[in-house]
Amino acid sequence: MKKLLLILLGCLFYINSYSQKVYFCKYTYQADIKVYVTKYLHQADWLLYMVKYSYESKKPGCWYIVKHPHQADIKVYVVKYPFQANKRIYFVSNKSKIKFNE
Repeated sequence: MKKLLLILLGCLFYINSYSQKVYFCKYTYQADIKVYVTKYLHQADWLLYMVKYSYESKKPGCWYIVKHPHQADIKVYVVKYPFQANKRIYFVSNKSKIKFNE
């Protein structure tokens, strides 16, 4: 019984490990990463896709926006200039165009 429970919990952890629930912070010190949103696809380090439902955020590069920081897997702060950012991002209109390398 204990082995079955451990296997089940391991599967749940594996499923949730790729979740990309994102919270946009108001202050830099709250963020895990600083990003700059580019206007052009070729300038971006990451090509991301915004999803409407949290269950769609399982694939890397699919971001689901949450309203509260405690719900987020990643806390992001958007900077004004590219040199201030850890990553430059661009939001694509199709999931097949996602490019996300951690």
